[in-house]
Amino acid sequence: MTALFPRNALFLIAGPCQLEDDDLNLRVAERLARLAERVPGGIVFKASFDKANRSNPGAMRGPGIERGLEALALVRRESGLPVLTDVHLPEQCAPVAEAVDALQIPAFLCRQTDLLEAAGATGRPVNVKKGQWMHPDGMRGAVQKVRRASRGVERLSPPPGDQVAVTERGTFFGYGDLVVDMRGFTRLREACDAPVIFDATHSVQQPGRGEGGASGGLREYIPTLAAAAVAAGADGLFMETHPDPDHAPSDGPNMIPLDQLDALVARMVRLWEAARA
Repeated sequence: MTALFPRNALFLIAGPCQLEDDDLNLRVAERLARLAERVPGGIVFKASFDKANRSNPGAMRGPGIERGLEALALVRRESGLPVLTDVHLPEQCAPVAEAVDALQIPAFLCRQTDLLEAAGATGRPVNVKKGQWMHPDGMRGAVQKVRRASRGVERLSPPPGDQVAVTERGTFFGYGDLVVDMRGFTRLREACDAPVIFDATHSVQQPGRGEGGASGGLREYIPTLAAAAVAAGADGLFMETHPDPDHAPSDGPNMIPLDQLDALVARMVRLWEAARA
């Protein structure tokens, strides 16, 4: 089985924050499929069928699980890319796993035992995002829950073919901004013995500080933070992208414009290789 989250080549998880109409989903996916040829570890398409953790009660949540899985299946079929999406409830894991290549546990849910175990039990690769309040070593238990469910035994060291990754997005120190401690990548890897991903776009998110109570963000800092994370040891990058982020239904202020993604990723590939030469 080809690793979706390799440790020996930079990989990218990318896509719009939430699924939109098929034309936009495929437009992004086709661009990513072309870019994947220049990313050594490959690209996984990501989009959410439900944004179930919005601060604003009027926020758009996405198409829902039934329509969302149909949209993800179309992206997978037409682009040839593996696809990943979030799950929020244990009962979502099995049906979602039938339609996608990997599951993702949102940061706010990274300690939910039933959800972690249900995701692990599907046998699909699982990316667990670190909670904004957790220290890196605290993610050991989350990874162990996924592995225990997927293998039927409690273990920390990954067995052959293990496909659990952990994602750093920063920690809240104060109100409204995340701060990324670059020591965290080494600490996460040592604690979890798993590939470590940097969520470059959510790290600049400012929840509730956008127009009308939506999430704000400072996308101009994404390249700097991504470069620092790659140099500090991140194995992969997570970057949400959109053709017109200023009019996206969610997280627009912290998404990379699609036409800027190729140059940024090319720079990250060169930096990843230089940092490990």
